Amino acid sequence: MALSTYVDDMSQATELAAAAGSTDPRVGLRAVRALRRLLERLEVVQVDNARRQGWSWQEIADALEVSRQAVHKKHAGRPAVSQSWEA
Repeated sequence: MALSTYVDDMSQATELAAAAGSTDPRVGLRAVRALRRLLERLEVVQVDNARRQGWSWQEIADALEVSRQAVHKKHAGRPAVSQSWEA
């Protein structure tokens, strides 16, 4: 990922985090939904990174503080994604 793309994506994430604290529930809830999607994409990318580096399902589960079964059920068998987390 190019540095400028990374900075733009981080700026967007920062803006979403700020919007999540809005006193307007429409703004806040939309931001929460967008952050949830971003976190899901990031988790997929990082789980794939860990698997490519030889991590076990248990090591990934420990890092995410979930059960091995939960992380395996969620991520095993799905196609790997590219190394970039851009959508």
